[in-house]
Amino acid sequence: ALVAGRLVNLRAGLRKAEAAAMNIDTSGLGLSETGPTVAHFSAVWCGPCDAVRRVVDQVCRELPEVAHVEIDMDANPEAARRLSVLSLPTTIVFDAHGRPRYRTSGVPKVADLRSVLEPLLA
Repeated sequence: ALVAGRLVNLRAGLRKAEAAAMNIDTSGLGLSETGPTVAHFSAVWCGPCDAVRRVVDQVCRELPEVAHVEIDMDANPEAARRLSVLSLPTTIVFDAHGRPRYRTSGVPKVADLRSVLEPLLA
């Protein structure tokens, strides 16, 4: 009974966290309204951000329906705060409704981005 109660509480907490994540303010980020958008946070001084740019550019060439937005964390700290971006590089995939569907820190793999994006295009 104790384990079942903990699982129920954990599941309720996860649902609340998911609902909060779905209700973030994405206004002013330049997200596509017709398809998914890959947004990645970067800065001039961020070395790995160049690698993220290359990966995202490759995926967007292969999936032309996907938009790409790069957000400079130094130029737009408010967007980073709203999306709780604490480290660079951070990549977030949004669906056509502006809901975050995937998030990763560091350099994402092409296969991981494709596996997240392809169902959003269906």
